[in-house]
Amino acid sequence: MTHDPVLCLASASPRRRDLLASIGVAVEVRPVDIDETPLSGEAADAYVVRLAREKALAGGRLSLLPALGSDTAVVCDGTILGKPAGRDQAATMLRALAGREHQVLTGVAVSGPAGLLTVCVTTRVFMRAITDAELAAYWATGEPADKAGGYAIQGLAAVFVEHIEGSHSAVVGLSLYETADLLARQGVPVWNGALPLGPMS
Repeated sequence: MTHDPVLCLASASPRRRDLLASIGVAVEVRPVDIDETPLSGEAADAYVVRLAREKALAGGRLSLLPALGSDTAVVCDGTILGKPAGRDQAATMLRALAGREHQVLTGVAVSGPAGLLTVCVTTRVFMRAITDAELAAYWATGEPADKAGGYAIQGLAAVFVEHIEGSHSAVVGLSLYETADLLARQGVPVWNGALPLGPMS
């Protein structure tokens, strides 16, 4: 059974689309192109929220529906780790993350009748030590090439993650608890409209 879209997703990310589908939110996908370069001296939390806001506003100009924008950053020692440029950079990133804790910050913004609502969620991720052979084998799978920080927690790299403190879905790309709250405040139904959830905060 198909459902009419109730939200504009200002992203081409299949992970964010699938996460929204998992809570029964049908979307129209309207990818937007914005400059994702961090500003000089910009903190990671400000960075992900700024990009989420810009994406939501851009999506709102393309659709009559409320629009959602989101951005996720992997942060190690205060440095934002983007997508690796190649095998060597991916290995450098994963060596920096291995055997210790790092943070994943996800900003979410929803534009709609209530204006522009935003939230930033921080999740602590603890990785085990990773051998050079594992790094080489992981790169060969192709998975880390287009992933921030050089890994995908929902994919093969799950075997490297000892545990997390916070939202698993946020590390994948969209914090569902907080997103559902923003959607409720904008009047966007979840569960395919079966139950209009009230604001959680």
